[in-house]
Amino acid sequence: MDTNISAMVDLSPLADTAVASATGPIVPVILSGGTGTRLWPVSRESFPKQFWPLASEQSLIAETATRTAGGDFAAPVIVCNEAHRFMVGEQLQAAGIKGARILLEPVGRNSAPAIAAAALLLEQEDPQTVICMMAADHAIPDSAALRAALTTAAKVARTGRVVTFGMRPTAPETGFGYIEIGAPLEDAPEAHTLTRFIEKPDAARAAELIATGQVLWNSGIFVFTVATLLEEMQLHAPEVLTAVRGAVAASTTDLDFIRLGRAEFAACPNISLDYAIAERTTRAAVIAVDFDWSDVGSWNALWELGKKDAGGNVAVGDVMLEDATNCYVRSDGMLTTVLGLEDAVVIVTEDAVLAMHRDRAQDVKAIVERLKAQKRPEAVRHNRDYRPWGHYEVLTLGDRFQVKRIVCKPGEKLSLQKHFHRAEHWVVVEGSAIVTRDHEEILVRENESIYLPLGCVHRLYNPGRIPLTLIEVQSGPYLGEDDIIRIEDTYGRG
Repeated sequence: MDTNISAMVDLSPLADTAVASATGPIVPVILSGGTGTRLWPVSRESFPKQFWPLASEQSLIAETATRTAGGDFAAPVIVCNEAHRFMVGEQLQAAGIKGARILLEPVGRNSAPAIAAAALLLEQEDPQTVICMMAADHAIPDSAALRAALTTAAKVARTGRVVTFGMRPTAPETGFGYIEIGAPLEDAPEAHTLTRFIEKPDAARAAELIATGQVLWNSGIFVFTVATLLEEMQLHAPEVLTAVRGAVAASTTDLDFIRLGRAEFAACPNISLDYAIAERTTRAAVIAVDFDWSDVGSWNALWELGKKDAGGNVAVGDVMLEDATNCYVRSDGMLTTVLGLEDAVVIVTEDAVLAMHRDRAQDVKAIVERLKAQKRPEAVRHNRDYRPWGHYEVLTLGDRFQVKRIVCKPGEKLSLQKHFHRAEHWVVVEGSAIVTRDHEEILVRENESIYLPLGCVHRLYNPGRIPLTLIEVQSGPYLGEDDIIRIEDTYGRG
């Protein structure tokens, strides 16, 4: 089956890394709006999978940005949820990515509005700019092969095509959409006509498709010029383009971020680029690529990517296996032991455990939906909550009291705030803090503490060069996170 596709599609142009961009660099546009529900309980809305180091020691978004850094590629444009803006900035900085523009979506509206917003931003500089649209949460180990493929795709895109990559199927996978391809293009033999997109099939249908030798997996990676995309958007999805134009016109800058107009963007239809453009355009082309790729869409996908022991198991964290075969076991905290299981997935976080057969990896979303219906916080939030100044985690919660561990990064500060329903007691266990308490500023060192009575105006600042760690004991009749009145905030939060 794979042989048929190899014979049909000449992959040799993709090996020519010497092909240079014809006019100007390629701009990567990285979409970071997903929540990765099928990777629960690690991936949640508050900290989705693209920010986790799942396939390597780098987070997925850092890997994605690093693959196209330098050479024929310009600094990326990142389109992300405004709630994740500081995580994006911090992880790009840690990866050494400079000059990135971070475009903030006030609400999620899928990939078509997101890429349209990036294109309208770039149109102001050069409408002939080639952009490559990539998800922030895919794994592609061979960066050189990807860069070569993108260079080839850019050449095709400059002929006015909407180019996508097709991945060679290795199994009747039900978690991917498929692309049926036709003959090579006369003016761009590196690419083929795109006959049709096929929705995610069941296993039997997927096997039938692969047997034809005429299909590839839909990667979700697209390459086109700004002008081509906007022309096709005007033709096939004018309501999307109109709404996004309004959102870009109403955009504002906030620190290092570009905020799209909230009301204008919220009025935009919620639609993917596949549905809005790719399945309707007459200018679609597909390039078959021959490098490893995963959308990291399930725990089974991570089992396939992971380094396996002699029994075919992938173990991450504090894990002990005995008589286990072909399992994926991950612990982000406590010791996790597995005995006598086959083809199992066991995921342990600080506040949730998932255990299932690997064949059910695509069904995790159903668990998350049930948790949401019951309004369980574990569905969307982690026990550890990340903030632009650092993070906190709940250690224990009881009737009228809560204990947290707070870590503040060097040079950072919390908002100047007060509470109507709780008092707080801070104990510094590492580093030192300057605490504002009403009209006082007090230096609190390691092993010292300070009491913040109900209603006092207070702030925490880390003046040191190491992280500041403290234990916070809250007491009062209501301990919700919405009992915060921010008076002043470095990060522009209301």
